[in-house]
Amino acid sequence: MSKISIDLIWELGNGKMTPGNYSNQHEITFTPKIKIIGDSAPDWKGDKLNSNPEQTLAASLSSCHMMTFLALAAKMKWPIIKYKDNAIATLGKNSKGKMSVIQLELNPKVSFSDKFTIDPDEIKKVQDRAHRYCFIANSLSDEVKVLIN
Repeated sequence: MSKISIDLIWELGNGKMTPGNYSNQHEITFTPKIKIIGDSAPDWKGDKLNSNPEQTLAASLSSCHMMTFLALAAKMKWPIIKYKDNAIATLGKNSKGKMSVIQLELNPKVSFSDKFTIDPDEIKKVQDRAHRYCFIANSLSDEVKVLIN
């Protein structure tokens, strides 16, 4: 079993600890070299220039899915030269009526070296396998979609 951790720090600053009078801005440290400023989503008065938990959830899923896909593709000797994704987290009420990320959508685009082609159905099969093997996808309870164009 592996344990992975982050450090998070929030301070009150100049606000008051009463509803609507404090900032949700905080610092998340992944490694000594990687720190981000977290906040609530803009719809909940967060700064749109900061990251928010919903974005980092989408980033975690996208990153995990990509690494799983690349591992599978490497075993098949596919000459991938680029992988892009636009991951989207949709907020809404879940089946219990609670606010949550009700859908995560991945939109991966894979580029191969010159003259290499693969049937789109085969790419879809490998993307589906990547989704089934992705640690983060397996940790989520609501719907995750992988869209292949």
